Amino acid sequence: MKKLFLLISVTVLLFSCGNYDNGELTGVPNREMWFAPQPYGMLFIKSGSYNMGPNDQDVFWAMTAESKTVSVFAFWMDETEITNNEYRQFVYWVRDSIARRMLGEQEDQYLITENEYGDELDPPFLNWYERIYWDGDDEREILNDLCLPVQERFYRRKEIDSRKLNFEYFWIDYNQAARKQDFGGETRRSYNYETGKYDGEVTSFSQGKEGQIEEIKDRSAYIMRDIINVYPDTLCWVGDFTYSYNEPMTTKYFWHPAYDHYPVVGVTWKQARAFNIWRTQLYNSFLSSTGDAFVQDWRLPTESEWEYAARGGLKEAMYPWGGYYATNYKGCYIANFKPLRGNYVSDGGFYPVIVANNDPNEWGLYDMGGNVSEWTSNAFDEAAYSYTDDLNPDYQYEALPDDPPTLKRKVIRGGSWKDIGYYMQCGTRTYEYQDSCKSYIGFRSVRTYLGHDVNDAGTGSQVY
Repeated sequence: MKKLFLLISVTVLLFSCGNYDNGELTGVPNREMWFAPQPYGMLFIKSGSYNMGPNDQDVFWAMTAESKTVSVFAFWMDETEITNNEYRQFVYWVRDSIARRMLGEQEDQYLITENEYGDELDPPFLNWYERIYWDGDDEREILNDLCLPVQERFYRRKEIDSRKLNFEYFWIDYNQAARKQDFGGETRRSYNYETGKYDGEVTSFSQGKEGQIEEIKDRSAYIMRDIINVYPDTLCWVGDFTYSYNEPMTTKYFWHPAYDHYPVVGVTWKQARAFNIWRTQLYNSFLSSTGDAFVQDWRLPTESEWEYAARGGLKEAMYPWGGYYATNYKGCYIANFKPLRGNYVSDGGFYPVIVANNDPNEWGLYDMGGNVSEWTSNAFDEAAYSYTDDLNPDYQYEALPDDPPTLKRKVIRGGSWKDIGYYMQCGTRTYEYQDSCKSYIGFRSVRTYLGHDVNDAGTGSQVY
């Protein structure tokens, strides 16, 4: 009897180990509940369909767009363009990270060399809880290399050398990874911008119908890496305009407190992408410190997302404010652009104006037309509307340094303070080169909405 009781007990114990709820299909237990609070400074853009493309005649006969019904999934979008002060947070973070790395080579307190288990970290983490004493004797000597050399100082001012504010960042090329195997040799592998070579191990080469097939050994070939200087090109104010006096904007616009809440300009497409990757890591590091394992990703909007947001839910809206004219019923201009053949001040602005200076569109987004043009994530192709999908349309191309200029074009939208009204129309598209920085191009960020049918907005989520 004792043996029988022991056998039954062991059997019950074996079947109970690792069992979820009596053998029923109940899913993995103890999963965290998902709650998506409204991101600071962003507005909810619900999913929907609209007619993407021009609502007016093609003034320049450019034939770069056609009317096309598309659907866009929900996302969060910055209420305004990224401002000088917001971008300056990125610049200061890069400056401080470089300073901590330099100090950490001689002062241990600026680095975290072990994890919570006592294991050595190689390379070590930066200790962001340790304050940098910029005026300390030891610190000044160590950080001297971060400043301009003596012969480059103006009136002996010791200033940070902006050429040294370089940011290393990574992203995954999902389009390339989805191919599973690559055609055309190493040009499809991850390009290392620092070494000028391609990363990622290759196991073998074989011959297929379409040419040579390169089989990738691991996902390192799809992890892209770049190093970029993050400081805006303040000289763009002089370079963009011939025989025009814009030196005060060059010397004051980015750093002076008077322009803190003006849209940042002089940033390339690559700098805008780097900013969003940094913003993603900044927020996810905070989530990690609170024990939250869920990550969020900020990025540039796709061209279809930008136009959908600009229209504000208004059918066939020519401008973001919904009307057919750039003036209100009183005859006053309602955006910052270039009216009346060069009368810049007639709309209340001269250069860019402070963000949210004019009324928002129906979804609460400011300056979707005028003030500064905005980078999108998409590469520019005249025929893109013909072959992109009608579900979240997206055309991207990761241009390499040795690619021809045509492949380095990126779509910009919205028109700017120096553009005529045509460029403020919701359906007007144009481009600039990804490594160019202009005094009239800025950007704003988006974040994909996660969850169920977003027309319902979601329980607990704050939406506009």
